[in-house]
Amino acid sequence: MKVEQIYTGCLAHAAYYIESRGEAAVFDPLREVQPYIDRAKKDHARIKYVFETHFHADFVSGHLDLRKKTGAEIVFGPNAKPGYEALVAADGQVFEIGDYKVKVIHTPGHTMESTTYLLIDEKGREHGIITGDTLFIGDVGRPDLAQHVVSELTEEKLASHLYDSLRNKIMPLPDHLIVYPNHGAGSACGKMMSKETTDTLGHQKEVNYALRADMTREEFIEELLTGLTAPPGYFPQNVLMNIRGYESLDQVMERGTRALGPEAFEAAANETGALVLDTRDAAVFAKGFIPNSINIGLGGDFAPWVGELIPDVKHPILLVAEPGKEEEAVTRLSRVGYDNTLGYLKGGFEAWKQAGREVETTGRITVKELEDLVDKGDTPLIIDVRKQSEYDSEHLVDAVNIPLKGINDHLAEFPKDKPFVLHCAGGYRSMIASSILKQRGWNNFTDVVGGFDALKESSLPKTEYICPTTLL
Repeated sequence: MKVEQIYTGCLAHAAYYIESRGEAAVFDPLREVQPYIDRAKKDHARIKYVFETHFHADFVSGHLDLRKKTGAEIVFGPNAKPGYEALVAADGQVFEIGDYKVKVIHTPGHTMESTTYLLIDEKGREHGIITGDTLFIGDVGRPDLAQHVVSELTEEKLASHLYDSLRNKIMPLPDHLIVYPNHGAGSACGKMMSKETTDTLGHQKEVNYALRADMTREEFIEELLTGLTAPPGYFPQNVLMNIRGYESLDQVMERGTRALGPEAFEAAANETGALVLDTRDAAVFAKGFIPNSINIGLGGDFAPWVGELIPDVKHPILLVAEPGKEEEAVTRLSRVGYDNTLGYLKGGFEAWKQAGREVETTGRITVKELEDLVDKGDTPLIIDVRKQSEYDSEHLVDAVNIPLKGINDHLAEFPKDKPFVLHCAGGYRSMIASSILKQRGWNNFTDVVGGFDALKESSLPKTEYICPTTLL
């Protein structure tokens, strides 16, 4: 049986495509559906079903546009209550795609409608399971997301449901089955996912902490909930879009890819209160940008950082991008529900500059320049905007940790009465932080070129976290 995994690295997202005798099915599609349509066309097949494992929080699914363009039937598992026409399947129900079969296995826990799909080949052999966010490689789905939409679904209740689903529905299945999860490492839907994107169920029973055969319910709940960080703010908004429905991507793209000259761009910003989002590389942005714009570069984890730092998915956005990258930016915004892009700056930042309009820059400092300051006894305050786990692993002595994720809640911790230096791991996140601080009125700071990756090779003193051990 051939199962095609279609992986999108910037979201650590996996969709799946199967085809048999001219019939095809897509599982958990991304927002832009043309690649799936093209894939089916290549096979001279029609997409018969779009299977959804649950109402996703970290992206907007393409199921509605795929149904509209192909006539495919949308299938959810038990307990789903979509605000549009869809088939809500029963536990154990079987669907046919050519000679293949797909069996519904209701596995609540990540959410109450979470469903695993058992794939059965043309000879009737069980081949694999498409697990959504129920089972990852090395991890299981976090049980604290649904409560942000339905308050009575506490993380403890959902964790208990997940314990039952794993032990009563997943673990009894044959070891040879291939596990096809919805996400890999880097997704915020779990806490310790592997970089591998498939594995056998048997191996996961051996190495996945959540599948230990001797684990009690209480132990499972405690281990699952320990170490969970707050989910990105856009997650509940994406869930509601997936439940209620959303605007067609074609309309989003048509609106978002309108080319605006500098005058029209500035007028639109003033009239709508739109956020000016600059998607260029950090080093390029630092040399010149539109006042009050925020830099989140397309070259990094663009969509997740937009979701972390722009609280409302409906907020109007105006784009500054490298010429030719505008459509990519609008598409990647739409994947996480930011559908209200109003257009982009025609000709990019160069057009703005040539029009004689106001330009800002932000300071950068090399590691050598920072070393020279320290040697002279003029050591500045250093603020590390990496995650706390990165900081705990190794950091500069006396550096203060203010993770980028929470910057909007900790602005008061950035001084205005003395200079400071920002850094992250490589420069991507610290430039996001720099742009936010500039927008909020800070000016007396610089950003370290190359971030901690460069600082590690410097003579500046560092401290390394040493894991405590039990003395016998």
